[in-house]
Amino acid sequence: MKCKITNNKIKNVISFGKMPLANGFLNKKDFKKEFFYNLETGFSEKLSLFQLNDHPKPKQMFNIKYPFFTGSSKYMKTHFQKYSKMIKGLLQSNSKLVEIGSNDGTFLKNFSNSKIKSVGFEPSKNVSDIAKKNKIDSRNKFFSYKNILNEKSFLNKTDIICASNVICHIPDLRDLIKSIDLLLNKNGLFIFEEPYLGSMFEKVSYDQIYDEHIYIFSASSIKKIFNLFDFELIDAIPQITHGGSMRYIISRSKNRKTSKRLSKILDYEKKNNIDNFESCKKFKKDCENSRNNLRLKIKKLKENGKTICGYAATSKSTTILNYCNIDNTMLDYIADTTPEKIGKFSPGKHIPIVSMDYFRKNLTDSIYLFAWNHKNEIFKKEKKILKKKINWFSHIKL
Repeated sequence: MKCKITNNKIKNVISFGKMPLANGFLNKKDFKKEFFYNLETGFSEKLSLFQLNDHPKPKQMFNIKYPFFTGSSKYMKTHFQKYSKMIKGLLQSNSKLVEIGSNDGTFLKNFSNSKIKSVGFEPSKNVSDIAKKNKIDSRNKFFSYKNILNEKSFLNKTDIICASNVICHIPDLRDLIKSIDLLLNKNGLFIFEEPYLGSMFEKVSYDQIYDEHIYIFSASSIKKIFNLFDFELIDAIPQITHGGSMRYIISRSKNRKTSKRLSKILDYEKKNNIDNFESCKKFKKDCENSRNNLRLKIKKLKENGKTICGYAATSKSTTILNYCNIDNTMLDYIADTTPEKIGKFSPGKHIPIVSMDYFRKNLTDSIYLFAWNHKNEIFKKEKKILKKKINWFSHIKL
């Protein structure tokens, strides 16, 4: 396989086998025509870049029925309020801001009462429509060079371009950076957050790997990628979102000094082999051990006559269920709050997705928490259930 950016050969890391679309929750009548692909990963030593070897087409993943809404999480709302304050501190009242992958407008809503001119790009129509209803200037289209050419008032005049858990979704990073170059003014910044490779390796959170996450970045890989296009990584700020993320700040080369914090992070990655293939070899073994331990745990619970359900039908759960071969003989159901998922079945393994009302009336002996990265928010909401003698568990230590 070859790197999507340099076209150089990459080393294979691990195959998670046959996989459906992570957000492809479906009705029973659609089981036979369900789409599958091979979820395999590789590593570019030249760019220190962890990536998928292959993936579905973007239009298959991001469409009129995209079932993820940023505003559904109180934690993410709070996070974006803090994120927007940081951005506002870098802008003036007449500045221009572009968000890539603006979803339902939760982030841009924080700029509604300011004089900052903002626009968001969101390819999934259903979530873009929600943003528009909330008076957010949302373009229902992919962020690409072709699609920004008509944004005359932003070309070479944009002060900040931002994104959150979006850049890893974009296969063609060359087109992305070309687009950024066209939009940013000479002192402009590109600021974005992404799941962090170091956290994934440390926690063995292999559920970060699914069709939408084409890349899992490190500071080393971001630095090397943007250097190819005369941009410079000047800072990296660790975040706790998505189970461990990093906020990257990019400027045009030689425009600004790099931070001491970035130097420490790059040193950490070198010391811990995050910038080379050695860590990938260990990660492969860790994934296999995690899968075996999880299957053994569920097997013992079932042998002891225990009932099990899942909590939160996340995109991440698709990787867990299909890689570990967990089906509806092991989990009775998965409870979720998203109306677009309730009444449907999980991708690949076809476990029923039920409402929270059903969950509370039909509690099981054990609960698999798929949304482990939202543990604090969920446990706060489920205080009454936590008082009961119910075993909560996940493949990540809770």
